[in-house]
Amino acid sequence: MNSSSRRSCWWARLVPVAVVSALMWSGALDAAAADEPVSPPPDYRIAAEDVLQISVWKEEGLEREVIVRPDGGVSFPLAGNVIAAGKTPSEVEAEIATRLQRFIPDAVVTVSVVRLQGMRVYVTGQVRNPGQFTVGRYVDVLQAITLAGGLTPFAKDGDIKIIRREDGREVIYKFNFGEVRKGENLGQNIVLRTDDVVVVP
Repeated sequence: MNSSSRRSCWWARLVPVAVVSALMWSGALDAAAADEPVSPPPDYRIAAEDVLQISVWKEEGLEREVIVRPDGGVSFPLAGNVIAAGKTPSEVEAEIATRLQRFIPDAVVTVSVVRLQGMRVYVTGQVRNPGQFTVGRYVDVLQAITLAGGLTPFAKDGDIKIIRREDGREVIYKFNFGEVRKGENLGQNIVLRTDDVVVVP
């Protein structure tokens, strides 16, 4: 084997290691950032164990950080028990404002999701550590696969699917790991939602 061939083989062994190391480092960064404030999209549906910041404008005594209970409810002064799970922050704002009307006319209520404790995704199939992953922030498909330890040698990386429930029906998104790894068609690396399932055949 000549020196050029030896150099090529050396790089062939190094590149996969570098890729894996980069993915692991990315996962470590994500874990470290899990406690950072989050900014969910307006259509985010609150889940049990999420942490909410609720406040009423110009009412210093009406500001609370609350955890959504397993039954989906939260308690807030003057409003009592409010079901938050399954609703958007704006829907919870409207509910609390309605309940406060008799005490504070034209109350301006703000509900913010400060921690996504209820954000969980599932990765199954040909990954090294399949299972449920509870994360404190949004993750995309590539990050979810990294959390699951990466693909096994038997994975069909061009035929990965994301299964999502929307309005009582299943919606399937396709994901080609090889393309995304090469920086192609990055739009398919979607941000996952609570209870999304990543299936790696």
